[in-house]
Amino acid sequence: VGLLLAVYTLLRYGLCSAPRPRARPELRGRTAIVTGGSSGIGAATALELARCGARVILATRSARRGEAAASRIRRETGNNQVLFMHLDLASLRSVRAFASTFLRQEPQLHILINNAGVSAGGTTEDGFSLPFQVNHLGHFLLTQLLLERLRSCAPSRVVIVASSAHCAGRLRPESLGRPPSGLFSTFQDYCDSKLANVLHARELATREQGTQVTCYAVHPGFVNTSLFRHAPLWLKPLLLPLAWLLFLDASEGAQVVLDCATQDGLEPLSGRYFTDCGPRLPWAAGRDDRLARALWEGSERLVGL
Repeated sequence: VGLLLAVYTLLRYGLCSAPRPRARPELRGRTAIVTGGSSGIGAATALELARCGARVILATRSARRGEAAASRIRRETGNNQVLFMHLDLASLRSVRAFASTFLRQEPQLHILINNAGVSAGGTTEDGFSLPFQVNHLGHFLLTQLLLERLRSCAPSRVVIVASSAHCAGRLRPESLGRPPSGLFSTFQDYCDSKLANVLHARELATREQGTQVTCYAVHPGFVNTSLFRHAPLWLKPLLLPLAWLLFLDASEGAQVVLDCATQDGLEPLSGRYFTDCGPRLPWAAGRDDRLARALWEGSERLVGL
């Protein structure tokens, strides 16, 4: 038992470079939206934003989990300005309804954390692949619908939770939103959506130059979250123990998200890709400005803008 504990400690704290919690600025008077804020990285991010005094909107699909998370964060932080609002990114109708309700009820928006994500296969009610719509298209539409409010409250920030999995992304503008074919189609779909996250941040930063709205794509590290519930049954016996043993926990993964949302002086780095070690070059496809423009124009067409 002692030997196993020693091996665990070596692996968990020796091989994992867990980012240390940073000092955060005062955010009283500022409003933030965190999609997928009821669990995982989203909940950890929302908790810290609330501790800094922000008004935090948990934009999640499940009312039960969203209300429970909001109540827990209010209790832990003493910040009563933590609210749940329904948002299902797998439905463009729900995205529009959320944006309409938010703009009607909330006069300010300073921080938008596009965090929610899935790795499961399937097709949405809008006819798009589930990972591509939830991870990219739904967030793209949400950002566009809230962009004028972000501009009016500037300086403001958009943080898009991407992944190093973008390295395997293969986006084709003529087939955006269609599930890829092949044996590993679900994995490819996820990687494509993460590449779209990186390119979305890059193109948004280009288009928002001079508005004081800045944007950052983030790889939070390998984090043990509920994302793995979508893994194939045959893979879970291998993946879940590794995730428990080696991966970061949600609060550790949230640190780089919080850095990009709150750290002073990042404005010149708008559009960049961040890890816990700071700004890093994404893989080649994530630096393709022509592909970023094609993705933007294709996304506008798909969501009806």
